[in-house]
Amino acid sequence: MAAPLGLHLEFGGGAELLFNGVKNHHVALPSQSDPWDMKQLLAWIRGNMLKERPELFMQGDTVRPGILVLINDADWELMGELEYQLQDQDNVVFISTLHGG
Repeated sequence: MAAPLGLHLEFGGGAELLFNGVKNHHVALPSQSDPWDMKQLLAWIRGNMLKERPELFMQGDTVRPGILVLINDADWELMGELEYQLQDQDNVVFISTLHGG
């Protein structure tokens, strides 16, 4: 069994409003036998952090279009998106590019 995974999650561009207005979160993901990946992290965020209106953050198993995801300052599209295996102390940033008018 692996040790718990410590991550830094950051929400910006309005996405923080879905998380009580808090931009920066340090989270410890529970230990599990298989490595955590982004798909599991998104499910964990939806179940443990998103208090309301999850449809503004997620669509199906992934983030909704218009939310930019960076893993350690790199676009997650370069990292394998949902399949990326998280490492201890990874920095994951979610930035909403959708703005109301």
